[in-house]
Amino acid sequence: MTDYKILRNEIITKTIEYYQARFGQSSFVPGKTRINYAGRVFDEKELSNAVEASLDFWLTEGRFSEEFSEKIADFLDVEHVLLTNSGSSANLLAFSALTSEKLGEKRLKVGDEVISVAAGFPATVTPIIQYGLIPVFIDVHIPTYNIDVDMMRRAITDKTRCIFIAHTLGNPFNIDAVMDLARKYDLWVIEDNCDAFGSEYKGKKTGSFAHLSTISFYPAHHITTGEGGAICTNDPQLAQLVRAFRDWGRDCYCAGGENNTCGKRFSQQFGNLPFGFDHKYVYSEIGFNLKMTDIQAAIGTAQIDKLPHFCVKRKENFNEWYRIFEKYSEYFILPEATEGSDPAWFAFIITVKENAPFKRDDLTGFLNSNLIETRNLFAGNMTKQPGFINREWRISEHLNNTDYIMNNTFFLGTYPGLTKEMFIYAEQLIDSFVKSIVK
Repeated sequence: MTDYKILRNEIITKTIEYYQARFGQSSFVPGKTRINYAGRVFDEKELSNAVEASLDFWLTEGRFSEEFSEKIADFLDVEHVLLTNSGSSANLLAFSALTSEKLGEKRLKVGDEVISVAAGFPATVTPIIQYGLIPVFIDVHIPTYNIDVDMMRRAITDKTRCIFIAHTLGNPFNIDAVMDLARKYDLWVIEDNCDAFGSEYKGKKTGSFAHLSTISFYPAHHITTGEGGAICTNDPQLAQLVRAFRDWGRDCYCAGGENNTCGKRFSQQFGNLPFGFDHKYVYSEIGFNLKMTDIQAAIGTAQIDKLPHFCVKRKENFNEWYRIFEKYSEYFILPEATEGSDPAWFAFIITVKENAPFKRDDLTGFLNSNLIETRNLFAGNMTKQPGFINREWRISEHLNNTDYIMNNTFFLGTYPGLTKEMFIYAEQLIDSFVKSIVK
């Protein structure tokens, strides 16, 4: 074995030892240890993979990126997976692909309408506005917190060209209804799967139904690469368009370090360029540079092996919160999974009823002061956010439930790092809060 290979093995061995010394088990101390709503869960494999990729010093997409992409494709049973630097970039790239002139009359154009929801995360809506299209906001259903299907049907006009919605906190939306509507009116569908990686609808993984789907690998999500995301599709043309927009807008689809994959690098005509202009420097889209690094992908290849276990833990933790809050169902609207679905819950979402003797902020303030993190349902009502005021969008009918959620809904973590001791402490606090008010 050469000297550098011996050194490499020694470094990896020491990395594993470092993990055990630095990130070993720590005990939970009630009232002193924060109960986060989310967090990274990893072991020595992620750390050693990251170091190994660093020692390769390839940096851009390489062998780990290829492995990670293949594992995602196998997990979701999809044909094409393209890695990117965040879930928000994944949403941007998926939407960008649908604006390409290569799609002819089917491409999305300025002024077209896109069905979405205002009770969600901005990254699902911002690409619509950035490309000059019109978000049409539909109200959501409580207690699934997903799009109101009947209102969605009534919102379709001759300007509607796309549906772009997320599976809320891991709970799949009614995919049958959405895809039936898309087929009936010849609409594109982008499935924001960022909070639902591992959820199922009628026995099939979310992220495998729409024309395009997206995933986020931010630390709060089901698996993490730190920052990172992916776009998934079964359509080879859409995959090529996503790649073009991700990689500066270039027409060439050679992987990093490769040349002349198409066999026609110097023998084609593009735009007004000279015949035979180097295909590696032909740009057919107005693109970006939004690739993932191989170090991030190395972490992802270890994380995705844990995903089935993580999903089981999320479901178990969801059930623990449900058991705790079910005791007080007269004061809370408990969450419900969409019919036919099996969510790998991103979080436990709950709404304070109108007649409760306390407000949401009373409870969330109490929990946070006792080191139990809570979050509101992201933007609440997008149309009321400073960055969305005076933008061009349309509300279909009303957003009554969205407004109620904005004022009365919050969520707690279900991530795999939660322990039995944490739930015991949380239950004691919630019991004491309710009993202090209801006497």
